[in-house]
Amino acid sequence: MLFLPLPLAAALAALGVVIDRRLGEPRRAHPLVAFGKLAMRIEARFNTGWRGRLAGILAWALAVVPPVAVAAWLTVALPWPLACALHVALLWFSLGARSLRDHIAPIADALARRDLETARVFTSHVVSRDLTQADEAAVSRAAVESALENGNDAIFGALFWFAVAGGPGALAFRLANTLDAMWGYRTPRYLRFGWAAARIDDVLNWIPARLTAASYALLGDTRTAIRCWREQAPRWDSPNAGPVMAAGAGSLNVRLGGPAVYHGVMEERPALGDGDTARAAHVSAALTLVERTTLLWLAMLIVLAFLSVGAHG
Repeated sequence: MLFLPLPLAAALAALGVVIDRRLGEPRRAHPLVAFGKLAMRIEARFNTGWRGRLAGILAWALAVVPPVAVAAWLTVALPWPLACALHVALLWFSLGARSLRDHIAPIADALARRDLETARVFTSHVVSRDLTQADEAAVSRAAVESALENGNDAIFGALFWFAVAGGPGALAFRLANTLDAMWGYRTPRYLRFGWAAARIDDVLNWIPARLTAASYALLGDTRTAIRCWREQAPRWDSPNAGPVMAAGAGSLNVRLGGPAVYHGVMEERPALGDGDTARAAHVSAALTLVERTTLLWLAMLIVLAFLSVGAHG
């Protein structure tokens, strides 16, 4: 059973979130590690300058389509109880809520202790910018931005596609998002080859990102969040990160964006949000916002499930 009835999807989604909350990501033999190694081999084979964009499309298909097709076939071929267990396992694999908390919470703790050096080290594990000379505000901005954006990428996108197409849908989203993180750079090496990975991730993330932004706005300073989303998101390069981070920053009444160092070069990024300078309390608040949004999404799934039962009753 590939396309799950809403009541079953809601129950299995809740179970997947609980398992992720309790266990986190697999500590040994994480499938995503194996997928990353496979993607590196595929990229080395295909990214040779031959028909850049076409090579990128073929490489993306070779990396993503076979595992998703096998997962979809198994959900149809297996007996109902095993198919349900597979759906939950695929969602667990695709979620990263516990991992997000495990990476971001220590940053807030270090900042609260005024241990800036430790906070820099922890934050460097989750962002690509150079933080060696970053002050407390810069580290806090980076951590809040990571929490808000990865809330969408590691949780809500997977939940959305799980509701649409079960475990295989969540798997497809997670693998596409991973390839975007690996190949979707505007560098000489990836500009043409990674075009497909970046654009496909943009498409898959378009609806989830806006639902995430709306959820962030609803659960905080709604008026400021909507204003920041409307005015600031269009200035951001990413069509999906812009709404998510602008709405999240406005909801939290914190200022994000601004200067950041990437590969030794200072970049002046558009401003996001409005209000206070970022600090440790905002990092904790961002995590809380992500967790409350997770509960909101599960509650909405349950409500929709009850409505669907009533409509067919």
